[in-house]
Amino acid sequence: MEQLNMPLLGDDFPELSVQTTQGPMVIPGDLKGKWFVLFSHPADFTPVCTTEFVAFQERYEDFKALNCTLIGMSVDQVFSHIKWNEWIKQELNVTIQFPIIAANDAIALKLGMLHPGKGSNTVRAVFVGDPLGKVRLVLYYPQEIGRNIAEVLRAVKALQISDSQGAVPANWPENNLIGDRIIVPPATDEKTAAKRKEQYECYDWWFCHKPLEK
Repeated sequence: MEQLNMPLLGDDFPELSVQTTQGPMVIPGDLKGKWFVLFSHPADFTPVCTTEFVAFQERYEDFKALNCTLIGMSVDQVFSHIKWNEWIKQELNVTIQFPIIAANDAIALKLGMLHPGKGSNTVRAVFVGDPLGKVRLVLYYPQEIGRNIAEVLRAVKALQISDSQGAVPANWPENNLIGDRIIVPPATDEKTAAKRKEQYECYDWWFCHKPLEK
């Protein structure tokens, strides 16, 4: 098996020229100025993947409101994706609105999605890219575990908030210590540290927080 490549956080997203259920795309070039979530699935017409596609579609408008494009992908051919979409609409009354990439092994290897022991199926990968085409989040799930779509949506929101306001805590926006507030970067010198408790709400000078700007 070829060497496994894994995109790293902060890297440029690998350029891909792909065929999708909605026509050809160049990623990330065609998505400049937008956030995007590219998620892979092992195979069409499988139960876990079907539940995931329905779940992603249910949050489609929520991602769209964040200027975020959803893109599915597996190594199945386009005609299989189209037929699967038809089945989901007919049997589950759900219309899939996002494109699905018909990948090949070269594309899957470029994104680190063909793992040892998984045959030719891609693992459940999630890549979040930003408007500059940078990789901002990478998640890999085994075939046996469906993804939590609410967490993917939360991660996109959190990345956008952190870019403009600062770091967010665990379980944001429902952290048990500071709620939806934003963590202030730790002081880097003694003078700043001494003033922190006067400027912000703090547990200590190194753990201060401020209101979320809405």
